[in-house]
Amino acid sequence: MDLLDFEAQGLYFEEADAEGVKELIADASEKYAGGEAELPLLQAYFKSPDSLNVLVALNRFYYYQHRLEDALAATLKALAVIRPLVGFPEDWRELQLAHLQTVPAALLTQVRLYLFTLKAIGFLHMRLNNLDTSQAVFEKLVELDSKDRIGAQALLDLLKQCRLEAA
Repeated sequence: MDLLDFEAQGLYFEEADAEGVKELIADASEKYAGGEAELPLLQAYFKSPDSLNVLVALNRFYYYQHRLEDALAATLKALAVIRPLVGFPEDWRELQLAHLQTVPAALLTQVRLYLFTLKAIGFLHMRLNNLDTSQAVFEKLVELDSKDRIGAQALLDLLKQCRLEAA
């Protein structure tokens, strides 16, 4: 399966959210420089806890604030929201190439979002020095993506090189 051979359909940011969520995210964006962005983001989350728009905004906010544990929590929640849309196993470790191959073409955008979200989880684990988990994530992505469309191979190589140098 070529993860670039698809027509983008059902992009998460085009999805409608609960009333007021879009405005709260915009408010957070305006308040970011002043250090007051978290409250509107959390208000948006409480209005729409399964909104990928909100979860991505939270991930970005926490990542750029160097609050990596919080960014990881938002990203794990996003993976949990995407997973049932594509019918993948609850545990990403159980994901097989057959799962990707049986997803209808209309859902390939969501498959890519799932895989990129999983990559973000691996990256955050790497930043948090949870190297075993990070390596397992990147190895799974490389196994599933033989053409490296998701770009996990370079991160896996970097992680292995860092581990060799640290040994």
